[in-house]
Amino acid sequence: MNSTTTRAGADSSAAEKVSLGEDAPRTYKQYHRPWFFRTFITTEFLIIALLAMVWIWANISVDGFSGPLTVRYLLLDIAPLMMIALPMTLIIVTGQIDLSVASTMGLSSVVVGIAHVQWGLSLPMAGMLAILVGVACGAFNGFFVAYVKLPSLAVTIGTLALFRGLAVGLLGTTALTDFDPDWTSLAGASIGDTRVPLVVVPVVGLIAIFVVLLHFTPFGRGLYDIGHNDVTARFSGVNVARSQMITFVLSGAVSAFAGIYYTLRYGNSRGDNAMGLELEVIAAVLLGGVLIFGGRGALHGVLAGVLLIGVISSALRLEGVTVNVINIIIGVLLIASVITPQIVGGLQRRSPKKRKAAS
Repeated sequence: MNSTTTRAGADSSAAEKVSLGEDAPRTYKQYHRPWFFRTFITTEFLIIALLAMVWIWANISVDGFSGPLTVRYLLLDIAPLMMIALPMTLIIVTGQIDLSVASTMGLSSVVVGIAHVQWGLSLPMAGMLAILVGVACGAFNGFFVAYVKLPSLAVTIGTLALFRGLAVGLLGTTALTDFDPDWTSLAGASIGDTRVPLVVVPVVGLIAIFVVLLHFTPFGRGLYDIGHNDVTARFSGVNVARSQMITFVLSGAVSAFAGIYYTLRYGNSRGDNAMGLELEVIAAVLLGGVLIFGGRGALHGVLAGVLLIGVISSALRLEGVTVNVINIIIGVLLIASVITPQIVGGLQRRSPKKRKAAS
């Protein structure tokens, strides 16, 4: 009875405020944006729509692009980019960055080549050794960022040069190519009688793991809290240093795995393998809607960003465009990916219901 009387009193009080022209208490629904803005005026939806338009353009305008064979080689080419973009998303969500991923790939390529070709280890054993090296590289970055509190940009610029220097120093200008043909053919094999590459299986597995980790676990929610404000996250019970350390270790491990695939895919181990790939990874992640300052982003947008860069690169190569021009276009996309969230945020703030609530 008392609670009913209290609610009735509150309702009558609110009605009196409205009748007197005073501000009445607003509900959460009044503050919330309409479903149209939440669904369509987002960076993720815009990048998916852009991907669809570029795909249609490539199929219509670019000779030789349409067909299952093009899709097969597209998936083979973007597989390492897709792998590395997953842990990179986690790192950027926390407000950090890892520029050493391509150098870690190159170092793992050299390690698997030396261990398999020169030392005679089986490829699985050589691959495990390369992944351990990648974990060590990620832990090295994570220690200085998470515990020493150095800026991740400065740390990973340094390790970009360090890891690449180690890779080139171990092999010099030589290339190791005497890999087991069974394994090199496996890197380009298809699933059954289809044209779908076998590498899609581990890529889909990694996507599932990272989607669950980022979007459906307390650890993932803690990463968003760190990106918003690491001090507040610490007082909320999030172990900031440990979370950042885990993201960098995951980045090193996945980069090493991508380096092994890259080595088997092209059949050679070189110190300069995957050079410059970090630009494409960061462009894909930011283009997919992950905020460079941290605290915002979703993996479905990142996957669309990777596919967009892959489709553009593949179509332009078929058109005879040089690699330098493609890199310029990717650089422009990287700049656009930083500007787009600001534009989308401005459109969201102009929501009719928000203007009505403000008035």
